[in-house]
Amino acid sequence: MSLPAPGPGLPLFRETVRPEWIDYNGHMSEAFYVLVFGYATDALMDATGLDAAYRTATGCSLYTVEAHVRYLNDVAEGTELAVRTRVLGVDAKKARFTHEMYALPAADSGASGPPVATTELLALHVDQGAGRSTPFPDAVRARLAALTEAAPRWAGRSITEVRST
Repeated sequence: MSLPAPGPGLPLFRETVRPEWIDYNGHMSEAFYVLVFGYATDALMDATGLDAAYRTATGCSLYTVEAHVRYLNDVAEGTELAVRTRVLGVDAKKARFTHEMYALPAADSGASGPPVATTELLALHVDQGAGRSTPFPDAVRARLAALTEAAPRWAGRSITEVRST
């Protein structure tokens, strides 16, 4: 199976699982899946004009206000990861996007199995000085809109309720 192509205009984000990310079960701890997804969000911000220079100049940033993470498979120390990002929608102040994390084979043949984890995120554009949401600049909103693609089948789901019998 091949690694999915990056979305329109967004490269795959790559990271290697570090020794300090390994938990007592011998695989990447859940917190570090979220860390890697956070780095992928930073890459999305850089690609859409919400980079460090923008944040310094405007005092505005993107804040995650909701996230749904699915842990689908264990990841070992030293594993090369690739994260595919999809922008699902944008309006005046909000953006919805997903990340899919894949483990690359040791030989980096470009092949990969199904994702090892996914996340769906809702983020607000926030004026940090005012402490409230504010509209995206037109150019940023247009760039996010241009990157919008169809949601993967797993997006939009919620956690299944567990019922005692």
